[in-house]
Amino acid sequence: MKWEPVGANGLAGRLAEQCLARHRGVHPLRVALDGPRSSRLGLVADQLGDILTTQGRPVGVVDARTFYRDASLRFEYGKTDVESFYGGWLDRQSLEREVLRPSASPDARYLPKLRDPDTNRSSRARPVTLPASGVLIVVGELLLGNGLSFDLSIHFAVSRLARRRQFDDETAWTLAAFDRYDIDVDPAGSADIVIRYDDRSHPAVRMR
Repeated sequence: MKWEPVGANGLAGRLAEQCLARHRGVHPLRVALDGPRSSRLGLVADQLGDILTTQGRPVGVVDARTFYRDASLRFEYGKTDVESFYGGWLDRQSLEREVLRPSASPDARYLPKLRDPDTNRSSRARPVTLPASGVLIVVGELLLGNGLSFDLSIHFAVSRLARRRQFDDETAWTLAAFDRYDIDVDPAGSADIVIRYDDRSHPAVRMR
């Protein structure tokens, strides 16, 4: 598998091509955009969604941070506990139950968000529908290797050294979790599509 340089402006288009090629039409294509928040994957998801929409595909975007556990559980051992962040901040069961599993039906009806991760308040969101022709994009960190029901996994690979340059003082304490993720899960080796993303202006794509 070779790396294919795509350029920052061509990345979303290349990913849209792959989503369309791999969509079987039985139910919405459930896509993981996985990578550290320094990669600003929300912007990539918006660009990808815009392209798919112009091609007649309904799109739903879910920020995995809105499926974080209640703060009383997340911060049980403090707000900078690496073990808790790595394995306990994301409520994977709720994400699977409320988003991914319901989306495995022709007329998916899923919960777009559970709670505000900053205020810890319930979002009180109502379920939304997505037809079988649609694409559901879940954006987040440490999404792979947990048995979540994605049809297409896209990992934005940022090297250990690049992460140390990109993370700010507020998020630097999470670096050890991403180092462990690389070892435990090997997302760059297991994802369907890998984006080399040390430099966001010069991405390269590898597919299997």
